Amino acid sequence: MADEAQKDVQAKPVTNVIACLRSEFGERLSEALAVRERFGKDESFHASVPPDAVVTPHTTEEVSRIVSLCAEHRVPVIPYGTGTALEGHVAALHGGISINLQEMNQVVELHAEDLDVVVQPGVTRKQLNNYLRDSGLFFPIDPGADASIGGMAACRASGTNAVRYGTMRENVLALTVVLADGRVIQTSRRARKSAAGYDLTRLFVGSEGTLGVITEVTLRLYGIPEAISSAVCTFPDVDSAVNTVITTIQYGVPIARIELLDEAQVDAINRYSKTDLAVAPTLLLEFHGTDQGVKEQAEIVQEIAVDSGGSNFQWTTNTEERNRLWQARHDAAYACKALRPGGEIWATDVCVPISRLAECIRETQQDIRDFGLFAPIVGHVGDGNFHLCLLVGKDDPAESKKANELHERMVMRALGMGGTCTGEHGVGYGKLDFLVAEHGEAISVMRSIKQALDPDNIMNPGKILRV
Repeated sequence: MADEAQKDVQAKPVTNVIACLRSEFGERLSEALAVRERFGKDESFHASVPPDAVVTPHTTEEVSRIVSLCAEHRVPVIPYGTGTALEGHVAALHGGISINLQEMNQVVELHAEDLDVVVQPGVTRKQLNNYLRDSGLFFPIDPGADASIGGMAACRASGTNAVRYGTMRENVLALTVVLADGRVIQTSRRARKSAAGYDLTRLFVGSEGTLGVITEVTLRLYGIPEAISSAVCTFPDVDSAVNTVITTIQYGVPIARIELLDEAQVDAINRYSKTDLAVAPTLLLEFHGTDQGVKEQAEIVQEIAVDSGGSNFQWTTNTEERNRLWQARHDAAYACKALRPGGEIWATDVCVPISRLAECIRETQQDIRDFGLFAPIVGHVGDGNFHLCLLVGKDDPAESKKANELHERMVMRALGMGGTCTGEHGVGYGKLDFLVAEHGEAISVMRSIKQALDPDNIMNPGKILRV
């Protein structure tokens, strides 16, 4: 009886919060198990950890009221965008309230002359570019999934265009954020540069919901290129492909995308997307600019590729062909999963200085062979970032143990090469320990910031840092 009484005491704060939220939000609050399980799971291999309830606000003011109420009762808050994250970011590790931001999906203001736009966090990248199409502008950050802009900012997303246009870090101009006590702040103005005070925008970009809830994002935009060309080139080995990339960057070719696929990934894509790429280390490239500029860029890179041993260089400006090629690239994870329907995808990434990239990939491939696992590799090689797509049996603890050992070896290898444990997936709770190995004493500074802004540890607790 004493244990049951203790449980009632512990459950009461969240019960009170749910009752108050239901009185204000009505049907926009759900305690249904199926709903809670969905909002406790992202696209990673991590199991669902459901929140106690899911509430759907429509305005910054409503988010502020939700957070204020949770702060009063010390109930955890977990922001939710589209659930496309890959390190357990939305798992409610300590219960609490999931704030579903999907219906905060309006484009607030477009300033075409200033090349910027203000959006609510639930706007997805595809939705935004559809909205922008008639303006002659586009937003280039392309993580593959149709992620929400708020989630992309929170996880510091990047993707295939980052080699030319940068990541969310470079393309978020300002944020509106609800802090852990319910206060609402604007981190910056729309000006392209500022020397006024601490750079709070960069603090919240990549904070993964652990410092506040992003409710509005001001983004940098770009003009749609006059011409776009995509190309494919195969190589005898990974080193030759990476050398081509290094030389291309050193030449100053303003290439928009450079993606590397290893043999296993090419084979998976061919089977899934019905492409006919040669099964060899392959570069997928894209050039943006004028008609003449794109032609010149492609010709320069072709010469560089041939000098490095590349062959089968094919390029096209046909929109349909280009879209088909890049859709196949974005479907890489699904292509891997299709090769083992009963398996589970463990997607992970690291990033190293580009001069060490070929070495890091080569040694990782040797580990894959030594462990007897199947794990195709795809990389944003212009950034030194590559992804491993481990396929593991769902009920095979021995295989899972091997996968975990392989993953740890890959991450520690990257750190040893001056790299990072994650180039773009983020930390969540899946890479929490690796962050300590990477940053050392700097973790104590991060923890101090977390405790200053969120003293009761209610903002997405258990992610990035242990507090």
